[in-house]
Amino acid sequence: MRAKMSLLGFDAEAVKPLNEEAAAELGAELLGEATIFLAAGTCLVLEYWRQKTQQRRKKRARQVAWEAMREDVDRLALELEALTTRMRAMPQLSALEELQAQIQEVRAQLCIPDGDRPAAPPTGPGSED
Repeated sequence: MRAKMSLLGFDAEAVKPLNEEAAAELGAELLGEATIFLAAGTCLVLEYWRQKTQQRRKKRARQVAWEAMREDVDRLALELEALTTRMRAMPQLSALEELQAQIQEVRAQLCIPDGDRPAAPPTGPGSED
């Protein structure tokens, strides 16, 4: 009771001693409040710990996802480089296409259909030399 009175700002010396029943009731109330306070404090600490653990998991998941995206970007950069190299080799292919177009023009001038090949010149008796 003296501690309670001094916390409230009253003179603690002026408190009369309590009888046994009132002291037991006040002690039980104090013990109950302390138990509730301890349980609430424990819940708060456990919730704080749970939240921190969850934040660490999320952060780790983000890091793993970020690393996976980086690896994908690196892989795609290598593929792009390979495709660029192949595209640089394409002018040789276009030269081949130009030759094919020229062959078709020559065939058209000789009146040879595209699918047919020129017949072999006759090589036997009666062929013109």
